[in-house]
Amino acid sequence: MKIKFLGHSTFFIHTDNFNILIDPYIKDNPKCPIPLNDIPKIDYILVTHGHSDHLGDTALLSKKYNSTVICNFEIYLYLSKYNIKCKPMHIGGKISLEFGKVKMTPALHGSGICEGTHIIYGGNPCGFLLEIQNKKIYHAGDTGLTMDMNLLKDENIDIALLPIGGTFTMDIEDCLKAIDFIKPKIVVPMHYDTFEVIKANPNELKEKNTFCITKILTPGEELIF
Repeated sequence: MKIKFLGHSTFFIHTDNFNILIDPYIKDNPKCPIPLNDIPKIDYILVTHGHSDHLGDTALLSKKYNSTVICNFEIYLYLSKYNIKCKPMHIGGKISLEFGKVKMTPALHGSGICEGTHIIYGGNPCGFLLEIQNKKIYHAGDTGLTMDMNLLKDENIDIALLPIGGTFTMDIEDCLKAIDFIKPKIVVPMHYDTFEVIKANPNELKEKNTFCITKILTPGEELIF
């Protein structure tokens, strides 16, 4: 299995049989190294919340590849106007799919979907806990530090994808507390440096993280395991 970082909070997961894309912010993502037209066939798209830098190119890619979108119920209702295949969930829900299992986890953030000057209710933001090929991957979504993360230590998580950019999410200091709560084997920082307002130094996280391995991925780089 390969996990490729595409900048911001966007990750491409490739297994022998499936391609999975989390928070497909591609076309307008200044850090994404791959043009939208070069994204390979996607089987599943996971959306953590409705903000444009996470919902991103979901509609375009799902219609192009007939992908199945996994999201909360409110985003599912929003996407229904595009006749997109969706599997709606909500926090605490867990489903089994062809590639493994998906559990929707809490996140402290917003989820409004902007259309011009109008904001559409986007339901609760979330994270995802994925079980794929006997490995567990946790994508926190956009979130502040939460005591709920204490519960994740029982999941024996292999890789945690955690935001560090501050302003809209956890900063590095709170991320370190989250790592201590979650106790993953590897942590990959995300949601930083895309814009000036979320500028952060991932090497600072690496220097201070004594709990597990810190793997800093540059956009386009893969983690193979």
